Amino acid sequence: MTRSLLASVALLAIMSAGASADEMAFPAKLAAQAIVPANTMIEAPQDAPEFLKTSGKFTTADRKRTEALGTVPGKDGARLTGLSLPFKGQPLQGFSGIKAMSDGTFWTLSDNGFGSKATSSDAMLMLHHVRFDWQAGKAERIGTVFLSDPNKKAPFPIAMEGAANRYLTGADFDVESIQPTTDGFWVGEEFGPYLLKFDAKGELTDVIATLVDGRPVTSPDNALLSVPANPTAKPAAFNIKRSGGFEGLAMSKDGAKLYGLLEGPLYLEDNSVEKSDGQTALRIVELDAASKAWTGRSWLYPLTEGGVAIGDFNMIDATTALVIERDNGAGTADKACADPKKPEATCFDQPAKHKRIYKIEMSEANVGKAVRKIGYVDLMKIADPDGKAKQGGGEGFYDMPFVTIENVDVVDATHIVVGNDNNLPFSAGRAVDKADDNEFVLLEVGAFLTAK
Repeated sequence: MTRSLLASVALLAIMSAGASADEMAFPAKLAAQAIVPANTMIEAPQDAPEFLKTSGKFTTADRKRTEALGTVPGKDGARLTGLSLPFKGQPLQGFSGIKAMSDGTFWTLSDNGFGSKATSSDAMLMLHHVRFDWQAGKAERIGTVFLSDPNKKAPFPIAMEGAANRYLTGADFDVESIQPTTDGFWVGEEFGPYLLKFDAKGELTDVIATLVDGRPVTSPDNALLSVPANPTAKPAAFNIKRSGGFEGLAMSKDGAKLYGLLEGPLYLEDNSVEKSDGQTALRIVELDAASKAWTGRSWLYPLTEGGVAIGDFNMIDATTALVIERDNGAGTADKACADPKKPEATCFDQPAKHKRIYKIEMSEANVGKAVRKIGYVDLMKIADPDGKAKQGGGEGFYDMPFVTIENVDVVDATHIVVGNDNNLPFSAGRAVDKADDNEFVLLEVGAFLTAK
């Protein structure tokens, strides 16, 4: 038997035995890989303030301003990554959502900056139109849309409040997911969390606060929260953790509905988190695109044991979707530290284990209930019999041992695109001492996409 036939036979055996989705791994084969080098910078627009011509000036432990370029070493825990801040220009890095277009190109977006609201006031928010040359293993940036708020739609003062063009930065919003439309872009973000609408020029037109079951969802980074003046007073209320907002944003195939998927769970009044059958569960909430109002409908996405967050979310068809689920690990087990409680500069203290793409069903029948997990692809075990990998993996296989993998979408009937967010210059999962590049891969997963 051929390898692919053996895999299919094994898969059918699992399915016929009534295995759960957590046990149902589908095969994936590497078809191509394209690499964007980590140290890839672009210039801020000519009309941007001088302050935005460099980035990463507030990334020391005490958040004090550092103007001298390249003087603050990037680190992943105890490990130096080989790149230092501040940067001249703006990093192209941090791709945190992707959408395949009908012409073979893709839209993606840069994450909000340098790890937090406090460190990212000089990180510009950007959307990128890209084309992959899979044969050459490279990505071409067709164009970049810099996001701005000239019409003062943000319900709070932005970092560039008094600047002429009011460009948005990572101190304003944490943009994580993207859906292009005929008249612009929908973007999911984490600080509010909000759904944001931009026109084709990147100008903000709508800021939609999040409601679940009619109740506000609020992050500790929400700019409208206020700290009590009296230390004995009850603190401001929020019900998701920092970085728990809209990591995923999907759109129905007819464009009528948007589905925002929170990265973390909602906290309840008793300080517990939402669960489904004992597993921590994340909310998927539905927005009507025409009225820009929440419909009141939602689903629960239960994390599998080992999963702590999601990375991206896109629809396959009317009722099924792809979701990246991950742990917080990075690096491979063969280079694990002898004692994970004592991180060293030459090893991974928490190697990657749980990096998966799930296929889920969110039908009318399970509105208000848990989605059905149909199966998954293991991103740590991708077959590469033809040696397509430009970097990563080993003999006959490719892996993605990155802490954050935040890009997935369907390309055609048998292929999906997957990419990491390299958190420049802080993530080093491919090597212990080198900042991760952005790796985009084309995976052949025909059986996975057609699975019921």
